[in-house]
Amino acid sequence: MISWLADNIANILVLTAVLLAVILAVRSMVRDKKAGKSSCDCGCANCAMAGKCHQHQK
Repeated sequence: MISWLADNIANILVLTAVLLAVILAVRSMVRDKKAGKSSCDCGCANCAMAGKCHQHQK
């Protein structure tokens, strides 16, 4: 088991870093969604999907 870990430590570290980045990105998206923030932060005035993404607020 220790031999396998020693042989694959670089892969394990890279996988851990990627997994952490994905978890933090999803966490940020969930927090922004709960706070009512837009995904693009450019406003809805010129957005073609303005009537679709905020239907529940009407």
